[in-house]
Amino acid sequence: MDLPQDPIINFGPEDLQGVVAPHNDALVVTTTISNYDGTRIFIDNKSFMSIFFKRTLDQMKVEGFEFEPVSTPLYGFAGQAIQPLGQIVLPLSVASDPRRVTKMITFAVVDTPSSYNGILGLAALKDFRAVASTCHQKLKFPVGKGVGVLCGDQKVARRF
Repeated sequence: MDLPQDPIINFGPEDLQGVVAPHNDALVVTTTISNYDGTRIFIDNKSFMSIFFKRTLDQMKVEGFEFEPVSTPLYGFAGQAIQPLGQIVLPLSVASDPRRVTKMITFAVVDTPSSYNGILGLAALKDFRAVASTCHQKLKFPVGKGVGVLCGDQKVARRF
C-alpha cells in the first residue's frame, strides 16, 4: 500500500505566539460545515465518531438530507448511553484559502444539550491527516506540499 508523502508536521516555539499560557484549554476551532460557519467545534482525539448536535443542524437550515440509521448508542463521559437520531454526511472545510481543505465527514447527530456545535473525532482527523496540539492550540494538516493550520480559540474554549 502506497502511503501519501505528506510534508513534515511539527510544532515549535513559534506556534505558541498568541497562545495565553499556561493553560488547560480544550482545542475549540471554527470550521465551515455545509456553508455554515461552525463556531465551537471541539477537537476530540479520544472519540472515534464525529458528532453534530441537532440544534445546530436546525439552525443551519440544511435541506434535502436524510439521516442514515445508527443502531449503536454513543457513550458519554459518565458512561451514559445516547442514541443518535442517525448519521449524516456533510462537507467540512478547515482553514482558509489558499490552505483550505474540504472533506465529506460522517457525523452522528444527537439531540442533547452541549456547549459545542459539534465534535470532530479521530475518523475526521484521519480523513484530514491532521495533527492536533492542545498545548499550541493548533490543528495542522497537509495541503499539497505545504501545511495548513487551524488555530484554536481560547476565549471560546474558556466560556464553556
